[in-house]
Amino acid sequence: MTQGHPSGIGPEITLKAWRDIRDKAGAPFFVIGDPAHFERVARALGFAAPIRITSTEDAERVFPEALPVIALKAPVIGTPGRPSPADAAATIEAIERAVEMVAKRTASAIVTNPIAKDALYAAGFRHPGHTEFLGELALRYFGDDAHPVMMLWSPELAVVPATIHVPLADVPAKLRRELLVDTGRIVAKDMVQRFGMPAPRLAFCGLNPHAGERGSIGREEIDIIAPAIEELRRERVHVSGPFPADTLFHAGARDRYDAVIAMYHDQALIPIKTIAFDTAVNVTLGLPFVRTSPDHGTAFDIAGQGKANPSSLIAAINLAARLARTDLVR
Repeated sequence: MTQGHPSGIGPEITLKAWRDIRDKAGAPFFVIGDPAHFERVARALGFAAPIRITSTEDAERVFPEALPVIALKAPVIGTPGRPSPADAAATIEAIERAVEMVAKRTASAIVTNPIAKDALYAAGFRHPGHTEFLGELALRYFGDDAHPVMMLWSPELAVVPATIHVPLADVPAKLRRELLVDTGRIVAKDMVQRFGMPAPRLAFCGLNPHAGERGSIGREEIDIIAPAIEELRRERVHVSGPFPADTLFHAGARDRYDAVIAMYHDQALIPIKTIAFDTAVNVTLGLPFVRTSPDHGTAFDIAGQGKANPSSLIAAINLAARLARTDLVR
């Protein structure tokens, strides 16, 4: 697990997740971070959580007794709720070292705590988000020219935004048949190989209201989305649509598919955060390793106050363990 931005809620929810998983004898994990910072956060919260500096080889043995932490080179400067630009490099280092560890098979999966991208740009971070950065690291450490795809998963609903961190005004220009076909292939493949679904059912949203209403409210459904769906069908992917987004997420509709491919960020994230705000997990598909993260941000406004809910991080850890077990037997 990466420490995420150390001035956010990552350290707090990590401590809470360690206690919960330890007490339930769940999947052990270790953190790449600043041990002294975790100790300060635990003391400030009155949290009885011993911190132990460890190695990858010894982390599993340490886990029942203490939170295992593999130390970063740089100490944390900022405090909860008050980020320091000096901590950007360490935040990036934690992500890089995590990918290096799974490449060397000293870890079986990665769980990333939230980062604040605007706080990282001063350290040279040039990626739109975690997902895109992990794609570059897949090439660096695995030689894999990955097309990472962001899925938000919960037991009730799984969604994939075809375009992610782009302005809404730019979405129509970003939508291409090739993008939708590649996304559908990757989602179908990983749902088979990692989620263990023999024939996953994918549903595509339309872009426009009423899915374009036969071209009277836009032609993207006719010119781009429907041809992508037909190409995937020829490849024997179980896919349907394009459907109006406003009728696709109620309980009855959710029985008819296993994942939705939406056209833009909020079209995917609003329904899943409404249905499963505390338990949804961000899963990156299309990578040569397993990566999950909680479905929320750094929450600087409540960091250090003991209010942060660890449920999404715990769900991310449990899902990472499940997917890693499937990955090992492929």
